[in-house]
Amino acid sequence: MTAATDAAKSDLRRYLQEARDALLWKLDGLPEYDVRRPLTPTGTNLLGLVKHAAGVELGYLGDTFGRPSGEPMPWLADGAEPNGDMWATAEESREDVTGLYRRAWAHADATIEALPLDTTGRVPWWPDGRDELTLHHAVVRVIADTHRHAGHADILRELMDGAAGESPTGTSLPSDDPAWWKAYRDRLERVAREAGRKA
Repeated sequence: MTAATDAAKSDLRRYLQEARDALLWKLDGLPEYDVRRPLTPTGTNLLGLVKHAAGVELGYLGDTFGRPSGEPMPWLADGAEPNGDMWATAEESREDVTGLYRRAWAHADATIEALPLDTTGRVPWWPDGRDELTLHHAVVRVIADTHRHAGHADILRELMDGAAGESPTGTSLPSDDPAWWKAYRDRLERVAREAGRKA
């Protein structure tokens, strides 16, 4: 491998790991009910986002490149309930789902390490004739998907208990003062009402 390839893979893994860590962090300190609680009309919930992200990694960075993980994913079986990867059953513990996700990381990271970025794979669930992509494309796709769901998780967690930001040590928020946030939110509400009256 060239130094440029090593650097590219290092960058991709770093951004992917940051998204993974952010997604899992959103579960910290919450009771079992809260990690499973549907908080949107479409049922979005924290543990379901983690379960979905595990399946995405195992699919795009495993099966697509002829590297099946051997992990059972019953939500993909013929006749499986629609959207089964977006929530955890009562029988699936938090540890089951987060353990699956961590094993998915290891499997995906091994694929990234083992193959050149220009390796072509076939996505089994894409239509014939449009089912090829490179490893580089697959990793970027997984990074984008994981960051998107980490953002969903951030909003869900903030709605539950006010915890927000990208990590426990670096929230990238301008303040941690609840009074500042209340004044800020109140100001935005006033601006929104004013703009609404003008429309």
